[in-house]
Amino acid sequence: MKQEFIHRLWKVIFKIFRKKRFAMFVNRVQPQAHDKILDVGGYPSTWEGNQHLVAEIHIANVHPIEPPAAPGNLRFLVADGCAMPQADRSFDIVFSNSVIEHVGDFERQKAFAGEMLRLGGRLWVQTPAQEFWIEPHYMTPFIHWLPVAWRLRLARNFSVWGWLTRPDAKQVSDFVHDIRLLNHAEMTQIFPGCEILREKVCLGLFTKSYIAVRTP
Repeated sequence: MKQEFIHRLWKVIFKIFRKKRFAMFVNRVQPQAHDKILDVGGYPSTWEGNQHLVAEIHIANVHPIEPPAAPGNLRFLVADGCAMPQADRSFDIVFSNSVIEHVGDFERQKAFAGEMLRLGGRLWVQTPAQEFWIEPHYMTPFIHWLPVAWRLRLARNFSVWGWLTRPDAKQVSDFVHDIRLLNHAEMTQIFPGCEILREKVCLGLFTKSYIAVRTP
């Protein structure tokens, strides 16, 4: 229940950013009515109101997702984003939003990026910026800049996430080790040939997230 509350709170806080970001996606990538999209790590809610843009939307996640009552052109599969089963260029567009920071260490992040590059012609992969001073998972300033050992000690009692969920030691460990944010140099390295957009906030003074984009 606590985790569900966190997800609902996160959606409310960042709803405006997601709407603006999706408009950027449409403008940059220009999905067409005949296109087939692969959304890695996504959910049906991402496409609510926008399913009509393309012919098919394949949502891949590491766990089963219950389809909506009227799935329409949504398709669902269970797969590891670091080792997808499809052939090269199986999709017109590969899309992923706030997922690559959860797949593991930098080697697995490189594998994830490689799969995204391999599977689609056009590409849109977003992730929170390591340099931004508020970490969106902890919902707390600066804590993500500390060493892992410090985060393990502080996450429960010195982060908004910890105050709201009151996790036990295992939950803290799982949470801390689940998140690895990327910086601009790393995004450039693992997404060769892509433009790395900076999503800016606070009058354009701070980079909130990075988006790897490949267009025709």
